[in-house]
Amino acid sequence: MTNDNPHIASAFDRDLEAVQALIMKMGGLVETALLDAAEALVTRDEEMAIRVRNGDNAVDALEEQVNAECARLIALRAPNATDLRTVLTVMKIASSLERCGDYAKNLGKRAMVLTQMAPIGATAGSVRRMAKAVQLLLKDALDAYIARDVALAADVRLRDREVDQMYNALFREFLTHMLEDPRNITACMHLHFIAKNIERVGDHATGIAEQVIYLVTGKHPEDARPKADVTSGPAE
Repeated sequence: MTNDNPHIASAFDRDLEAVQALIMKMGGLVETALLDAAEALVTRDEEMAIRVRNGDNAVDALEEQVNAECARLIALRAPNATDLRTVLTVMKIASSLERCGDYAKNLGKRAMVLTQMAPIGATAGSVRRMAKAVQLLLKDALDAYIARDVALAADVRLRDREVDQMYNALFREFLTHMLEDPRNITACMHLHFIAKNIERVGDHATGIAEQVIYLVTGKHPEDARPKADVTSGPAE
């Protein structure tokens, strides 16, 4: 904070810390929802899947609170260019987390359906491993923001490629099961959407990491984001 008035500077810092606390709370809810949805899939726990689906309302409410607080902060504190960039970054992160919450909600809905179907090999466990990897990406991206850690943010960008490779492997596995037995098609399509939505959460985590790099350095990463997703499946 570089505002010449120390009282205004102190007030801005306090307000920003409060907003950042909301961001971390949002992140925690999304991370938990992601892991719980995957766990519900593995354990065939319909009640847990329902809780994940219903929990998205809390994430949405937090995003609205973040946006309202950021608008108030801009109006009352008149931040300089550097501080304004920080506030806008916070709003972009909140938007990304809200979208991740939507993906987790979709995972919960599909897990509910899959609890009523026969399991498809060991695919549920593979999905859970992918969800855990993405949860760690999201956690590290948010930690990088709080610590203004460019190296950690850069590491998140690189690790997203591993998530893409996990998704590609799952996609091939789903195709194999569908070709072996057409009765597997419906369940495998649900599993495919789940895997694709988890991969999209990884993309958002990478986007947050890139926002951190821009916030700290004033420059967007010059190299193209490394991607290894060779499919073109849609996500909801």
